[in-house]
Amino acid sequence: MSSLSLRFLSLPQPSPSNPTRRKTRLSATPTAALPVGTAEVEAARLEPRVEERDGYWVLKEKFRVGINPQEKVKLEKEPMELVTEDGINELVNMPFEEIEKSKLSKDDIDFRLKWLGLFHRRKHQYGRFMMRLKLPNGVTTSTQTRYLASVIRQYGKDGCADVTTRQNWQIRGVVLPDVPEILKGLAEVGLTSLQSGMDNVRNPVGNPLAGIDPHEIVDTRPYTNLLSHFITANSRGNPAFTNLPRKWNVCVVGSHELFEHPHINDLAYMPATKNGRFGFNLLVGGFFSPKRCAEAIPLNAWVSADDVLPVCKAVIEAYRDLGTRGNRQKTRMMWLIDELGIEVFRSEVVKRMPQQELQRASSEDLIQKQWDRRDYLGVHPQKQEGFSFVGLHIPVGRVQANDMDELARLADESFLLS
Repeated sequence: MSSLSLRFLSLPQPSPSNPTRRKTRLSATPTAALPVGTAEVEAARLEPRVEERDGYWVLKEKFRVGINPQEKVKLEKEPMELVTEDGINELVNMPFEEIEKSKLSKDDIDFRLKWLGLFHRRKHQYGRFMMRLKLPNGVTTSTQTRYLASVIRQYGKDGCADVTTRQNWQIRGVVLPDVPEILKGLAEVGLTSLQSGMDNVRNPVGNPLAGIDPHEIVDTRPYTNLLSHFITANSRGNPAFTNLPRKWNVCVVGSHELFEHPHINDLAYMPATKNGRFGFNLLVGGFFSPKRCAEAIPLNAWVSADDVLPVCKAVIEAYRDLGTRGNRQKTRMMWLIDELGIEVFRSEVVKRMPQQELQRASSEDLIQKQWDRRDYLGVHPQKQEGFSFVGLHIPVGRVQANDMDELARLADESFLLS
């Protein structure tokens, strides 16, 4: 296995930074009082809209008026049952013609399978699926890459893979009968596609140069791994986070350049120290869509490295419990923050913290406010003396099986030379 292989590291501490800097950057420390709304939020508005039933979180009857079609499909049948109740094996054994006769099974292949990372390409590749993985921080091994190449190769011209903007793999051309075997193969090489689509937490993003960047603030890989394993319950499926009002993005920043794009994430961890302890200031609510682009704003909160998971859980639960489920164009988390005001939203996060405490943001931000954004294409020296990393350009992110095998070979040879 190549040196690209990810190892589960102890939580790291920040490293010294390059003093060369120039450009102003996003800050997670409030510079002025943020608006909290012109009126108090009524207590009734803060009643959770979902409740736990038989291990799943379900929208309460009183809040079902005016919900969008996607919420209705979720209510008709719990999508996670395809995993927890082994519904996927029942579905793959049905002829496609039989699936199409029933609205329930048709919704399974067009909608609920997205909870397993499977997207039916009904319009352009009828009967074939795109499968999206979970790949925290975008780290993939040569063994994993070869396995994915072997999957898409069997589909000939219909098979290919994508490298996504959220540091992830997507494989294309998959047919339904092959899914159980593919899922088994993914598990054997340490991968999963679970909870990677629809109203779930998407792939945790970190510094693309994590662990090899000579100017990194902190190695983000341990944190993105912790988040991914927590959110998916170690790839078994975590129903606590599978019925959100909309998709939800998270990143951990480790670069001065903000390669991680914290401004368009629902939760962004921004490295900062406080009273000599390393931790993170928090940004919330960022998202990017055709209808609205909202930059993440400071939550005015700092957590130690030990509280990365508790605060993630608290923010997701506040959104899950209180987010509206009507117009899909207005169900991302920033719309909830707009409605409640940032301080009320923050108080709801605090309620869901283990000790119902959340420190205010630190002024000791470790991200340099001005910095020359580097180009990481080409060959550059690593932090490890005598080694270099290579940045490649992949047009539109599309790769073929042979490309993937060649990348795996190069990685293995580099490992042997080391």
